[in-house]
Amino acid sequence: MSSSFFLVLRILFAWLVAILLAGSVWGGLFGGIGGLFVLLAMCALGLAVLGVATHIRRVRLLAGRLDAAVLANRQQRRIELPMEADAAFDLVADALRQLPRVEDIEPLRGSLQLRARVRRSDPFGGARPSRWNLLARFAVTHDRVLATVHPGTGTVGVTVLCEPDAAHWVDLFALDEGSNYENAESVLRALSRQVAAQRREEQARAEREATDNALTVARLNLLQAQVEPHFLYNTLANAQVLARTDPPRADQMLGHLIQYLRHSLPREHDTLSSLGEELERTRAYLEILRIRMGARLALQVEVPDALKGVAVPSMMLQTLVENAIKHGLEPKPGGGTVWIMARRLDDQVNITVADDGCGFGNADSAGTGIGLKNLRERLRLTYGDAASFSIVSNFPSGVAATITVPAPAASTPPADAVPPPLPTGFPNGGHGHA
Repeated sequence: MSSSFFLVLRILFAWLVAILLAGSVWGGLFGGIGGLFVLLAMCALGLAVLGVATHIRRVRLLAGRLDAAVLANRQQRRIELPMEADAAFDLVADALRQLPRVEDIEPLRGSLQLRARVRRSDPFGGARPSRWNLLARFAVTHDRVLATVHPGTGTVGVTVLCEPDAAHWVDLFALDEGSNYENAESVLRALSRQVAAQRREEQARAEREATDNALTVARLNLLQAQVEPHFLYNTLANAQVLARTDPPRADQMLGHLIQYLRHSLPREHDTLSSLGEELERTRAYLEILRIRMGARLALQVEVPDALKGVAVPSMMLQTLVENAIKHGLEPKPGGGTVWIMARRLDDQVNITVADDGCGFGNADSAGTGIGLKNLRERLRLTYGDAASFSIVSNFPSGVAATITVPAPAASTPPADAVPPPLPTGFPNGGHGHA
């Protein structure tokens, strides 16, 4: 209440000083004050009091309180925005465009400032005031808004200044009826609303990504679950047959199966494994197959120790080896060799499983393609476009399947590193897909 009282005293004092000065000039020109001057002075004081009362009433309706800060003609606001300076600049520009009756916006991106000119509400409905209404003719019709973005680390500060489009001395005689308080609060609300909308969008995006990741993991686990039981069922069936015909070999097969499961079960819920762990799992798998195939199965492994930490889909290597044996070496009367090789080329690692078996021309060993389709889908879900799979004919016989995955950044080889040579009979290139 005291703020309102002092505001009224300030305005009346300014008008009284102005009237006294005008009275001295009037008396000098016309030889005395006279009744006309007194009448004009009383009208001016009455309009001043009416203007103050209107200003106080409207500000109380807008702000819900009365103090020196909300009663002032010139309003300043500051808000922190959790974004970069350029994004905050665009956000402030959008907020200024949403101001009612905004006419001109001058963006100065280099200095991170924006200037806007806002027209005040027109009490005359667009009609020109009477020539005798001097107060209306000389009234302030526009406000200006100056917004400044202050860059920071992670967050930026935005200062908004709303003031009448007039000289400061005008504040001594005229009030804005809360128009600048309304403009300042409007800009503040618009910025808060847009920041809240961005946060809701980011939260919704994070929830969608979390849902997509959960679905991807579930699909990968399902694909892996389709691979692992296949080998287990076959091994247990073979052990059952050997238990009746050759118990010592059955016991040996079950021992290798235990070794295989020791490498497999601790990671049964993981979609990724290391190349070294997959190699150990595959060796245990091949030892089981050696019991059935004997000398018909040979193995050559060329995997550098530096690449054994590369992340690969679990069971991937065994799937390729299993295909090579099932469709390449088992149908071949004399059996053959399986090569497992890994090489790094730039920022990728190529993992190849090749055989010198029957190749693509063996119609009797044609499979359903589910295993390779499964593998492609797991690569896509795990790496997106960063991984690839190709399968080509080996020379002089057999098939070579190559998986390309991103290389770990920490294992970058020196610039003059030379990849190890390919073994005899191993494909040195080619393009194709199964």
